[in-house]
Amino acid sequence: MRRIIAQARKELTQLVRDKLALAMALGLPTMLLLLMGTTLSLTVTGIPIIIRDFDDSQASREFIDAFRGSVTFKVVGWPIDKKPEDAFLTGKARGALIIPTHFGHDLARGENTDVQLLVDGSDANTAKLTQAYAGQVVNAFVSSTAGATRATPVAADVRLWFNPGRISKKFYGPGIFVLGLSMFPPLLAALAMSKEGEQKTILQVYVSNVSAHEFLLGKILAFMIVTFGEFLIAMFLMYTYFGLQVVGDPTPLLVATILYAFCVSSFGNMVGAAIPNQAAAIQAVALGGFLLVFLLSGLIFPISNIPSQIRWLSSIVWGRYYIEIVRDALLKGGGWPANWFGVAMIGMIGSVFYWRAWKTLRKMQLSY
Repeated sequence: MRRIIAQARKELTQLVRDKLALAMALGLPTMLLLLMGTTLSLTVTGIPIIIRDFDDSQASREFIDAFRGSVTFKVVGWPIDKKPEDAFLTGKARGALIIPTHFGHDLARGENTDVQLLVDGSDANTAKLTQAYAGQVVNAFVSSTAGATRATPVAADVRLWFNPGRISKKFYGPGIFVLGLSMFPPLLAALAMSKEGEQKTILQVYVSNVSAHEFLLGKILAFMIVTFGEFLIAMFLMYTYFGLQVVGDPTPLLVATILYAFCVSSFGNMVGAAIPNQAAAIQAVALGGFLLVFLLSGLIFPISNIPSQIRWLSSIVWGRYYIEIVRDALLKGGGWPANWFGVAMIGMIGSVFYWRAWKTLRKMQLSY
């Protein structure tokens, strides 16, 4: 145990003396959390649309006012002699609402009347949102104008749980928090380990009586401490900037954090032991610590939306399980019944990383 602590102390001393690495360990995760937490949003506002009103009736003007009053849309002017499609080509608008003649007459008589919405589909996500939000505006207008004369057989009373304000920061914050822990501690661990191989200083370990377990556990312990430092900073931002707090039983989050710190530190050391080149180690960690967690963990979009051909990969992405646990701890409070499987998977994946790193170091070390 003394050798493990000594190895961890040596790694932490080197890290503290390296100001750039220390800034990477504590500063960059904070910047990532604040930047992505501010820029990513589930709410779309100010979608520019143009309107062609061929009816010019009181009803059509009220219909247009419904779109003007929505924070989602911004009605922009467009010359009457130009086609609506030209507004899409110039980027002036994302949608065009066409109100036909006899709109007000048909509405007054209780007859069905159609309006046309042209949507720029070059950005598929924005196009879907434009279509969906326009449908909501139309439904609200119909309910306000025809609700008194047309009976509504079914009325849905929707109540949002856990995030009733649909605040994007409360959804993305925990995911970005996990992304930071998935990137920087393993990156530092991989750099430290690969540097030993690149500069051949690891040969001193091979000829010493320090075992592969002691050497590896000392390095993992050091970067577990770094991970906990990032965790405390991120949790402070969760409470202050993102307006979240731990709900329910906190022990699943604490246990999962310990195992996740072990997992990402083992992953970094595994990469550094297998690749004794710092540039190549950075690329390997970027692939596993960033791309896999960013794309296949449910951070941006639900895992069910991932194509089935590659969806199975998400089951071995360690960040997926920790994101679920952090979101549950900060939003739902499901406790152990909802999180025991994720905690177990993090521990199992971390054990595999440690075993692979140990196998790499063990075969290169002299036996006594």
